[in-house]
Amino acid sequence: MRSWPAPKVPSLAEHGLPAPGDVRLSVYDSAAGAVRPTDPGPTARMYVCGITPYDATHLGHAATYLAFDLVNRVWRDAGHDVHYVQNTTDVDDPLLERAGQTGEDWRVLAEREIALFRDDMTALRVLPPREYVGAVESIPLIVEFIELLRSKGATYELDGDLYFPISADPSFGSVSGLSPKEMLPLFAERGGDPARKGKKDPLDALLWQAERPGEPAWDSPFGRGRPGWHVECSAISIHNLGMAFDIEGGGSDLVFPHHEMGASHAEVATGEHPHAKAYVHAGMVGLDGEKMSKSRGNLVFVSRLRADGTDPMAIRLALLDHHYRSDWEWTADDLTRAQARLARWREAVLLPAAPPAGDVVGRIRRHLADDLDAPAALLAVDRWADHALGVTDEDREADTAVPGLVRTAIDALLGIEL
Repeated sequence: MRSWPAPKVPSLAEHGLPAPGDVRLSVYDSAAGAVRPTDPGPTARMYVCGITPYDATHLGHAATYLAFDLVNRVWRDAGHDVHYVQNTTDVDDPLLERAGQTGEDWRVLAEREIALFRDDMTALRVLPPREYVGAVESIPLIVEFIELLRSKGATYELDGDLYFPISADPSFGSVSGLSPKEMLPLFAERGGDPARKGKKDPLDALLWQAERPGEPAWDSPFGRGRPGWHVECSAISIHNLGMAFDIEGGGSDLVFPHHEMGASHAEVATGEHPHAKAYVHAGMVGLDGEKMSKSRGNLVFVSRLRADGTDPMAIRLALLDHHYRSDWEWTADDLTRAQARLARWREAVLLPAAPPAGDVVGRIRRHLADDLDAPAALLAVDRWADHALGVTDEDREADTAVPGLVRTAIDALLGIEL
């Protein structure tokens, strides 16, 4: 599947500023329950779960992908090559249900929404994944992966469907840290089927669903059907990144069951541990007192804001003004503040300015390395801009390299084009 075009990322080294040295990215690992340093090799490896394309990109999606875009940028600034993989679940129940409601072919619906997602990511200057992979194109890969699980005795059949028994994984629960009692309601809420009769355990996950009337299906050694949700990401991530990659990411609603199940599938299939070294999750964005979600219909779409003439850089700034792990509620004031901040920054970088550029760049780097503290990084730029705009013409240093370096840092590290 085609990814979106990459924005040009300027190099701080070209301005004579070396890599940040011992400033190393730390992030909150949900599995560890703590902020931990990342320790990638020359190539940092990251997998982020993508959209199910039955509706447009809302601000909750955008906030999640901006968080991992910061990870990408911090690693690159530190000198790492970044191997970033993202999937898109272009066949699944929500997509088929929406297509059924509208009478549209599910493939046309998916193609249109994926194209819109690409446009939104391009406008927000999100660095694209090296591999952007759809579930449909990956079905042979997923079938091969399920066969590997079956060879390990980690599947069972129920009325033509194939399930993964959580009993096959002694470490099941290590990603979320939840008890079975805590898992059950979440499993029911987030696409699972704990009440299905005949399952060995209510938490067992669907690997392959036998063909249903009127639904898409593909041939497999298990009969015609289509893959379950969790196994898709296990197969795609291992194929492209191998095991023990540096970060698996997504929204906090993916901690369980999606990332828990995906890790179990991967570790049982390969006999290796861990699937990912860290599980990093972005908070939920709300509107009118509830989580912003397609099922609730309380969405603010990136494409709608863009169509109304909103500068995508203001949207990006508004989202970065909230710490990636926090749950927060979108209001019109978020955008108003971001627009004013963007205008002030753009004014400041046009002026030769007195504040040392190296100081503000160092603060941006340190704040982002500290669990992606983007709000603190924005405040550091605010202070620099306030100083720059407050300097009188008599005191102003004629050093155009200073604002040029700050502009480069804001672009390279925060993804804001001034």
